[in-house]
Amino acid sequence: MDAGKKDWMSLSDRYIMHTYGRSPVTLIEGKGCRVFDSDGKMYLDFVAGIAVCSLGHAHPEVAEAVRRQARKLVHVSNLYYTVPQIELAELLIEHSFADQVFFCNSGAEANEAAIKLARKYSRDRFGEGRYEIICLQGSFHGRTLATLSATGQEKFHKGFEPLMDGFKHVPAGDLGAMKEAITEKTCAILMEPIQGEGGVVLFSPDYLPAVRKLCDEHGLLLILDEVQVGMGRTGTLFAYEHYGIKPDMMTLAKALANGLPLGALLAREEVAGSFTPGTHASTFGGNPLVCAAATVVLKTLLEGNFLSTCREIGRYFKQGLEDLAARYPSLIKEVRGLGLILGLELKVEGADFVTNLLHKGFLINCTQGNILRFTPPLIVTKAEIDLLLGALDEECRNRP
Repeated sequence: MDAGKKDWMSLSDRYIMHTYGRSPVTLIEGKGCRVFDSDGKMYLDFVAGIAVCSLGHAHPEVAEAVRRQARKLVHVSNLYYTVPQIELAELLIEHSFADQVFFCNSGAEANEAAIKLARKYSRDRFGEGRYEIICLQGSFHGRTLATLSATGQEKFHKGFEPLMDGFKHVPAGDLGAMKEAITEKTCAILMEPIQGEGGVVLFSPDYLPAVRKLCDEHGLLLILDEVQVGMGRTGTLFAYEHYGIKPDMMTLAKALANGLPLGALLAREEVAGSFTPGTHASTFGGNPLVCAAATVVLKTLLEGNFLSTCREIGRYFKQGLEDLAARYPSLIKEVRGLGLILGLELKVEGADFVTNLLHKGFLINCTQGNILRFTPPLIVTKAEIDLLLGALDEECRNRP
């Protein structure tokens, strides 16, 4: 716990580029849903690295898998076969729609790979000129230049123009606008089943099936970005399972290795076949260390009633937030979400809530200025949720 007497925040400001608006706390260690700062203060973590540490901090089996693999083989080139990568791929394929997987290091890289594969597959099958991808307004797909161009939020574009050609953005949930955007140049539709960074935005239950049908009618690929909502976050292993459809491609990252950098692009065999040796690659992607951790994560999610418990806890948490909304209608506009990705839309700015809850010992997140987003570890308990709800109630009650 002793982090010495150094002023870590001043050193960070001096040596690290200022790309993050950080909260004034230096976190040293964690266990389960709890993290501890350099002064030993404990916080309940309802951010979990933004939907990353789904099994909680310092999960003993993940830690043991990393320790064991680190003493055996950390990294070799993807020019060679490695067992942890193959075992993880087999598990992902057995429990999803997909036939093959490409491993990388992050969600942005996974989406970048999906964009490239969509273009390559379309060119292989239909010839030149069919490369455009339709995306949704309010979406977030990453911060590389291609994924930034796919992202449907102008605030992330500013200062980086000109963006890449080949992306159209249509209003989220508007099937008519999507139909009108399809041309002879369109090769795919890329969307999140739930927009996380966009403010925990859910669509009507018939929207995703309608988009699937639209793709089938026009020979387009459906790419689902499940970087934030996949791997059990919504109470099923993958979010698409809620809607009775299957995508052609799906991207994963965040919770895949419970905090170690790993991303994945999953695809149907016919589509995956357009990636051949030399067309795409990653030096570190899917190395033995991260794949050993991810295999433990995936096996844990699939064990017993883990996912059904996640759904039950999610309903309990959502009901608690809805009760809060009923008590404070002048402050809270809406509660939304699925499983353990939940949003509380405020009628006021949310920054003060984040700061005040931090002082009370809770890590929460605000997106879009007024939407409190909760993505705790999937192991969060009702007792821990009650503590947060009590703190939120106090925060609302003390407001003028």
